[in-house]
Amino acid sequence: MCYYLNLTHRMFMRKSLLSAAFLSIFALGVHAQKIETRPQHSANVGLTPIKQGNWMVGGSLANIGYSFEGKAFNINLQPRAGYFVSNGIAIGAQANLGFTAVKGTDNEWNYGIAPFLRYYLPQGASSTGRFFAQGDIGIAGSSVGKDVSLALGANLGYAHFITQTVALEVTAGYNYTKSNVNLGDKASGLGVGLGFQIYLPGKK
Repeated sequence: MCYYLNLTHRMFMRKSLLSAAFLSIFALGVHAQKIETRPQHSANVGLTPIKQGNWMVGGSLANIGYSFEGKAFNINLQPRAGYFVSNGIAIGAQANLGFTAVKGTDNEWNYGIAPFLRYYLPQGASSTGRFFAQGDIGIAGSSVGKDVSLALGANLGYAHFITQTVALEVTAGYNYTKSNVNLGDKASGLGVGLGFQIYLPGKK
């Protein structure tokens, strides 16, 4: 009788231990899954994405501006690609595709291309983000008229890295266009933009 009681007790203890082990493993799995699926908001990248030899591909998806002379609002899409010629300095080219609503005249579609130079400032830098300055000079045209304009731009921005290779960007700056058909001999204005960049490592 005692033998059977002891055997029953041992079997009960084994089942209890196995149940506790399974519950512990399940709880750990759920906890790990929660950690893995948590949205990533920033990444500690340091200087890695902007080192010499790397590439950047992306652009501004929502670039909104206002012209002083013609009281015109515009919205642009600016895809760009660049190459880091040294640490923190990239050169490249961007396309300008947009729409301008001009007060008192016909609306127009805009297009253009501009080489650019971008410099990532050491001041105010953190492990997850960097300020930068960008200047560009190129040509621009519109659906109204056949003239080609000289287009200049100077912008300041901030890049916040959400992964090791992807950064969200916000920019603000000044733009100048010479010989614009609709807006007279020249047009100047301010603009703000929101976009992203993908940083690709170069060949080692």
